[in-house]
Amino acid sequence: MCCATCFEWHACFKKGRTSLKDDERSGRPSTSLTPKNVETIRCLVHEDRWRTIKDIAAIVNVSYGTVQTILTCDSPELWRAGNWLLHDDNAPSHRALATREFLAHNSIISCPHPPYSPDLAPCDFFLFPKMKLKLKGCQFDGLEEIQRESQNVLGTLREQDFQHAFQQWQRRWDRCVAAQGDYFEGDAAQT
Repeated sequence: MCCATCFEWHACFKKGRTSLKDDERSGRPSTSLTPKNVETIRCLVHEDRWRTIKDIAAIVNVSYGTVQTILTCDSPELWRAGNWLLHDDNAPSHRALATREFLAHNSIISCPHPPYSPDLAPCDFFLFPKMKLKLKGCQFDGLEEIQRESQNVLGTLREQDFQHAFQQWQRRWDRCVAAQGDYFEGDAAQT
């Protein structure tokens, strides 16, 4: 049996399945996961991190799924450990069928984000304010300069900054749990 959706995976595990790998299926073997394609895709991403998967697939002349597979496997030790959750917000792109299928296909567990809770997204309370603080009042001549300065700001973040962000995040989700998911104002932003 080949599990394709979260619901199918859940049913498989309830029936005793223990493997996270898809079952073998018939069809011709993939010829696009060659070392040359892997290296080309990695180089394209490192040259320009703003490139979309669709653009990369067109440049290398492989499928969208092949590019996703290669990018997913770029940090195999993280994926293999399987002891982490993806926390995203409720942006339409995160709820899209293609995104959900990708997460299910790659056995990525997503932690649902409560509606009306921008205070729970680390980018909203940690990263973006730091970026705005450092870049406020600056004038830029073009996209490349904005990207360079943004990278410079990101490069100044230290391990302690991220540790503090995770502590803030935990306090915020504890408040959300205490409120039983109900909407509240003010208190959540005061961390």
